[in-house]
Amino acid sequence: MKKLPSPDSDNCLPQRSRVATETEGGAGPSLAVCCGGCLEENKVCKCGAIHGGGGGIVEEKAFGNTVNANSSFVHAVINMSGMLIGLGQLSTPYALQKGGWTSAFLLVGLGIACTYSSHLLGKCLDKYPELMNYADIGRHAFGAKGRVLAASFIYLEIFMALVSYTISLHDNLNTVFLGAHLKLPATGLSTSQLLTVIAVLVALPSLWLRDLSSISFLSTGGILMSLLIFTTVVGTAIFGGVGTDQRIPVLQLHNIPAISGLYFFSYAGHIVFPNIHKEMKDPSRFTKVSIVSFSLVTMLYTALAFMGAKMFGPEVSSQITLSMPRHLVTTKIALWATVLTPMTKYALEFAPFAIQLERNLEDHAVKSRTRMIVRGVVGSFLLLVILVLALSVPYFECVLGLTGSLVSAAICLIFPCAFYIKLFRPQISKPGLILNLVLIGVGCFLGASGTIYSSKMLISNLHRAH
Repeated sequence: MKKLPSPDSDNCLPQRSRVATETEGGAGPSLAVCCGGCLEENKVCKCGAIHGGGGGIVEEKAFGNTVNANSSFVHAVINMSGMLIGLGQLSTPYALQKGGWTSAFLLVGLGIACTYSSHLLGKCLDKYPELMNYADIGRHAFGAKGRVLAASFIYLEIFMALVSYTISLHDNLNTVFLGAHLKLPATGLSTSQLLTVIAVLVALPSLWLRDLSSISFLSTGGILMSLLIFTTVVGTAIFGGVGTDQRIPVLQLHNIPAISGLYFFSYAGHIVFPNIHKEMKDPSRFTKVSIVSFSLVTMLYTALAFMGAKMFGPEVSSQITLSMPRHLVTTKIALWATVLTPMTKYALEFAPFAIQLERNLEDHAVKSRTRMIVRGVVGSFLLLVILVLALSVPYFECVLGLTGSLVSAAICLIFPCAFYIKLFRPQISKPGLILNLVLIGVGCFLGASGTIYSSKMLISNLHRAH
């Protein structure tokens, strides 16, 4: 077969490639772009089509077939909505019960604020079309420090989200195999911990995958699992014989800082919105895509939150699947879907680290086989670190709330507003400037208070456990 043009040659035309991307707060693929000539043998793009020519963070997860940027409005809405619906949907009933039914206004309000911040990212990309990803916007706004800060928060969010996924895996495996006994005396691990170790080891070989289309397949599996979880919860409410007469308190103000982190995490997805924007046939409709997508997701979260809280009341778990009656078929399906979801995430979420690592090794003329080994070893080590952390700190709501408050609040709200002010300052009206400063202030307040509260809860739980 004729060899493809060199990525560094003038013949390396800007053909666009479908890229499946995903975040810890969501489960659906987004789309990015890459030079078609750089896809030979699944090599990493070196022409700058994705990296903005400046070595920006790679947010892509899996390459598919080469296509033009022809994502329709409906396609973009499906991508964005599917990407937002993920691990956060498990915790919304718990958050509503803890915060009171009036905290639903906070859930909706943050949804509106995050819709607006995604609109701001779209405006930045419209004004500077050479910017290709979230970190590129940070670099253009605040220089190298902005890119490093954005990249650091992106990687931190991915890492902490994977810890949350692993905790969820442990909790749901414990329920699925309730009553089972599996012991290895030398390890000192409980049955649920051993089952979690086995599940993670089963998923471990996926980190060695270099066929990125296989990783894209895992992304599709994650989407289906998320939709299945929502469907089974609805089915349990309608056909499961569970009453919906539990009382939801009006407001529990002291819990608002903690649940704000859970709500923020539910809307975490902004790091891949630039990819969706770039892949749209008509990028000028990106704001409408954001409005429709966030509206659908907010309605789903609100409905699920009230449904779960009314079904289980004060006994609702931080993961709605753990509260469902265990004898029901829908519960078994939901539990297994929740167990399988993390196993589809590891390779997908590790891909940004892996792609950046391979790029760095390639710059140092490291052989292809050596790069593959280093990639696999580093990925395996990181996954084992995540496993140890998850088993050592098995407090789902604390870790998820901490992730939302510490990281997601910045990525979803604070950074987009700051980028916009920096890049558009002469053109922003006084009311617009005040609005963005207020949103930054709200994000900082909720993020800081939520981080403090979640950290105290985590420390208290660890102290109690020991």
